[in-house]
Amino acid sequence: MKRKNQGIRDIIYLHINEREHYTITYGIEFFEFTQALFDTINHLLLLKHQFEDGDFNMHTLHEFVPNDKLEKVMNENVYGYGNFCWIDFEEEEALNELPSQAIAELLYLGHLKEHLKLPFYNHLSNRYVYLAHDDGWFNKTYYRDFNDLYRMLGEVIPVKMGQTKVEKSLLGLKKKRTYPNIASEILRHLKPLMKEGILISIKDIEQNRARMEIPIWVIGDFSDMDDMYEEYKNIVNDPCEAKLVFDKKSREWKVYGR
Repeated sequence: MKRKNQGIRDIIYLHINEREHYTITYGIEFFEFTQALFDTINHLLLLKHQFEDGDFNMHTLHEFVPNDKLEKVMNENVYGYGNFCWIDFEEEEALNELPSQAIAELLYLGHLKEHLKLPFYNHLSNRYVYLAHDDGWFNKTYYRDFNDLYRMLGEVIPVKMGQTKVEKSLLGLKKKRTYPNIASEILRHLKPLMKEGILISIKDIEQNRARMEIPIWVIGDFSDMDDMYEEYKNIVNDPCEAKLVFDKKSREWKVYGR
């Protein structure tokens, strides 16, 4: 599955709010998110969007993306929408049974990117709520189960590496590499740092013949990504708190740090 040619963000900011089941991120885009978690997503109820090929639900007065159009919206330039907000759901029939209170809460979510109560609905059986402003720049994503976060991250990081780091072969020819996914168990070791707010920089990978090291800095809690990026520029030359390390010979991942 390929998207239209768009630039790849080569740093990831991630802050977990575990109590309220959401993350704030920079650098992870809708295409990357849905490609990694494609088998867990059925339909999308669109809360804020500019997608022109959605179906319309008369009960909620919202458009939605049925499963057979999911790849189409994945290949849209949703960054250009400005605000792009959705909640996944299992069965179309369930939309017609959604209580008025839940519909009101979804309107509030899409408008303010804040919840009135945790936005997981039995009628919808949703796993996610995805609230983006300039997709990939500021994303607030709710997870019913944070295992999905680690799974997604474990796929997105190696994909970004393959897209941004071109290595030379023995003949001196540049070639793209592919890297194995990072196991969720490895990424869970970073959870205490994620709760403080971390920056993972594919841009600043250090490597030698044996390994590749992705630096991770604890950077704090940000809602303004211009401020976050300025802080990144301030600390990029400082020692990092942790590293994701890829062993080129064994093709295995490890994490080092506090």
